[in-house]
Amino acid sequence: MVIVYLLTSLGMGGAERQVLAVASRMAARGHVVKLLVLRPPVAEQWPTALPVIHLDMRRSPASVLRGFFRARRFLRGYRPDLIHSHSFHANIVARLLRILVPAPVVLSTVHNVYEGGAHRMIAYRMTDFLCKRTTAVSAVAAERFVLLKAVPRHKCVVVTNGIETALFLSNAARRMRVRTTMDVVDKFIWLTAGRLVPAKDIPNLLAAFKTVSAALPDVELWIAGEGKGTGEMGEAGFSAGHGSPGQVRWLGLRRDLDALLDAADGFVLASAWEGMPLAVGEAMSMEKPVVATDVGGVRELMGEVGMLVPPKNSEALAAAMLALMRSSIFARQKLGRAARARIEDYFSIEARAQQWESLYRTLFEYHRERYIAGDG
Repeated sequence: MVIVYLLTSLGMGGAERQVLAVASRMAARGHVVKLLVLRPPVAEQWPTALPVIHLDMRRSPASVLRGFFRARRFLRGYRPDLIHSHSFHANIVARLLRILVPAPVVLSTVHNVYEGGAHRMIAYRMTDFLCKRTTAVSAVAAERFVLLKAVPRHKCVVVTNGIETALFLSNAARRMRVRTTMDVVDKFIWLTAGRLVPAKDIPNLLAAFKTVSAALPDVELWIAGEGKGTGEMGEAGFSAGHGSPGQVRWLGLRRDLDALLDAADGFVLASAWEGMPLAVGEAMSMEKPVVATDVGGVRELMGEVGMLVPPKNSEALAAAMLALMRSSIFARQKLGRAARARIEDYFSIEARAQQWESLYRTLFEYHRERYIAGDG
């Protein structure tokens, strides 16, 4: 098949990384794959060996219009069998392109339980006829979009994220090397990772960590990720007394999450809302015990091999973090091994690639039959 993946950007987010992981596996399986990206290249983005076409869409109507015509020329020349788009802006663009280039199958994916307010849900509803299916990364996200009438139930499919278990594999030597470099050989390290956006609810995490560090001072919290308010948020956290500056480390954007996970003793997620966070699955793959808020698809991902707490409840989050820290190292190791086994059994990227390929073929064959019959 000839497949185009349509994304808003290649920025350093979990959704973008998941798309690249699936796209590279489709190329390895013999499909012809290209990436179509709405925005111009950014300073920090995921690397890929796949062909990338940037439409250079910006906020001005003129640049959006130019981007549409550029995409139309590309699609008419490339003639893909399927366009797989991801998240709101790319999903709507892909659907509108279906009017200009009527042949391809369009498949939309939503990566979160929240992709905007009522006007965006109306846009999804009004353009639904232009796509064959909408997939969601968790059952919770799928149900929410159905209840909001953004997606008809009969056209909504759950395809969870896949974890690259071969990459996220624990390494004792690397753990010691990173801990030595960071001068934390004997400390308990909590790690969180992701874009520093409101969904991640970093203030909730900082409030919980204030309680944790007061009860067990020999601890650090590492925060890996960037966002518009990273520096301001960090200063606010310190000045509010959420642990001393030496106990909270703002690591910024990092490409070595596997090494940081090796160095950590536990992973914590304090999000207010989520789709199905890759970082949690990657921590589980690295045999790290996880404490997380019960939002989005986190429960589906973790099952019974982690500790779940209500969102926006720093007291419950702190209690779970302290309970894990006070448990024996053997109990934490057992929990970590169970987490790794769950990812291998249910969430490996190879199994997910197989699921995507099967869905692609089903949609394409159905579309081709209807197209030949004059109904496509």
